[in-house]
Amino acid sequence: MSTPWKLAVTADYAEADGSTIYGDIGLGTLAAHGIEWSLVGQAGRDLRGEELEGFDALVLLSGTPFGRAQLEGVTTLQHVARFGAGFDSVDLAACDERGITVTNAPTGLRVPMAHTALTFLFALAHSLLPKDRLVREAAWDRKAEHRGPGLATATIGMIGLGGIGRETVRQLRALDLDVIAWNRSPRPEFCAEVGIEQAGFEDVIARSDYLIVTVAATPGTRHLIGAQQLTAMKDSAFLINIARGAVVDEPALVTALQKGTIAGAGLDVFEVEPLPADSPLIALENVVLSPHALCWTKDFAEATGAEVLDEVIAVASGGSPRHVVNDPAGPARP
Repeated sequence: MSTPWKLAVTADYAEADGSTIYGDIGLGTLAAHGIEWSLVGQAGRDLRGEELEGFDALVLLSGTPFGRAQLEGVTTLQHVARFGAGFDSVDLAACDERGITVTNAPTGLRVPMAHTALTFLFALAHSLLPKDRLVREAAWDRKAEHRGPGLATATIGMIGLGGIGRETVRQLRALDLDVIAWNRSPRPEFCAEVGIEQAGFEDVIARSDYLIVTVAATPGTRHLIGAQQLTAMKDSAFLINIARGAVVDEPALVTALQKGTIAGAGLDVFEVEPLPADSPLIALENVVLSPHALCWTKDFAEATGAEVLDEVIAVASGGSPRHVVNDPAGPARP
């Protein structure tokens, strides 16, 4: 690169010293590759086109919207890199039209996300939150009320066998747990490799004692789990959602939890984030909640940061990024 490649980093999750809400993701290493980075935008509002003009690339640290409005008047941007696997906030068609390559970072978070699913699973199976509360309230005499359903004879259902879903299955099978799964496309080789059954959507929902949702958020998966599916679950079953909030019909879930249609839930994602303070979910005692951050560990930050920056360096140096999620139709890039 004859001139420095200019990288914009969204300021909603980052500080001027290179630290981020996730920790150190390695921004300080970019100078050695001829890349200069700067913060753009402000927390609490959408990006503006005039803030991005002059930059070659953009790292989206959060799920802030990125589409035609943000591209208005922008002529220099060639690459948008999403920190993490999800890119549902990015208008891929708008980027395609401008010839902008969009990448994500799906592999570094697979193990932390699988551990997220397991954290919810064990917390629900062992009634962790009620027991924690009993100790804090000096109510040990009530501990027999919260024995927990356990996992030894449970069937774990997976909705989605993408990268995170497959890693979660591997972790579950390493614990010798019984797993069944649904995916939009057949994955017979993987299922045979790990020793699980791939079943129909309705079948997995009806048979599962714990239902873990990991599918990507797309128009086709919006409210994939709705009132009909919740009614079809066992009344002793638990729902765990580590995908996106829109995949589950949240009002229907609240109703199911309030009426005892299902036993409980573990939720890291919500239809509106941050979760409104008046959400009925907050008052429910059969729900474990996390602020879309349960996988945020040192391992997650280091692995995902390295993956994102590798993509930035690849595009800046004229190479080929590994995780392109769109089909840019613009002119050939230098």
